[in-house]
Amino acid sequence: MKKIIPFILILLVFSFVSCQNSGKENRLVVFHAGSLSLPMKALADSFTVMHPKTQFRMEAAGSVDCARKITELGRSCDILASADYQVIEKLLIPEYAYINQTFASNCMVIAFTGESRRAGEINSGNWPDILLSPDVFFGRSDPNADPCGYRTLLMLQLAEDYYRGKPGIRSFTVADFTKKDRRFIRPKEVDLLALLGNHSIDYIFIYKSIALQHNLFYVELPARINLGDRSLASHYSQATLKIRGGSPTDSVTVNGTPIVYSYTIPLNAENPELAKKFAHFLMDPEGGQKILRVMGQ
Repeated sequence: MKKIIPFILILLVFSFVSCQNSGKENRLVVFHAGSLSLPMKALADSFTVMHPKTQFRMEAAGSVDCARKITELGRSCDILASADYQVIEKLLIPEYAYINQTFASNCMVIAFTGESRRAGEINSGNWPDILLSPDVFFGRSDPNADPCGYRTLLMLQLAEDYYRGKPGIRSFTVADFTKKDRRFIRPKEVDLLALLGNHSIDYIFIYKSIALQHNLFYVELPARINLGDRSLASHYSQATLKIRGGSPTDSVTVNGTPIVYSYTIPLNAENPELAKKFAHFLMDPEGGQKILRVMGQ
């Protein structure tokens, strides 16, 4: 009896380790931008139809914070999907990754609900006046954590110049916006949806895809400021902003660019082969690309 018990324990330990390793082979850890939350769920659901054993572990955060999980916290993931290709280029390559593949695009809008103050008046010409009104409140995401946050400020830099001297619109500066409603800054753009939903704020600076996915009203911004037109890349580049870098003591300069998403497979990925399969599906015109188009990206 004494000899049987150790043998049974060995079998149990071997079985446990085998199960752990088996699960690990099929696990895909994905760090992704908050604006990809709904698309990533749809992508994962479709991918598991082809690869039924795949177990997704999704973590949504601002893209800059996603990168810092690797650079500062030493964590690993199999895919990092960023809302801005510059994040991967400037914070991860070459020390932590070498791939930076673009896969989707977007543009900035101002989203709101039917309950937002002055919802019936706002348009692409008068939104600066309305958002700067003392009785109206808006939210934006943190530029040091989230590309949507720094893109909001880059867009406002372009808007300051674009609207200057236009009839019926008072001149404004970026500082007019950054000084107002600071209590409604959140770590990532999708965190703003709750504030909008409970009427704490009236408007949010956000991506068009999120407005579409959540059935929000939105103001279309002129192409010269919305960061959505690739032919205006040189014009957008006039706007620049310094944000915190890959560590608390670093800083990086981001430029206005057309909004382009990209992914990488970090060098510390635990399951790079499965990550490559998912990346192939993501880039498939009739697979991931079709899903993204349907969802506004």
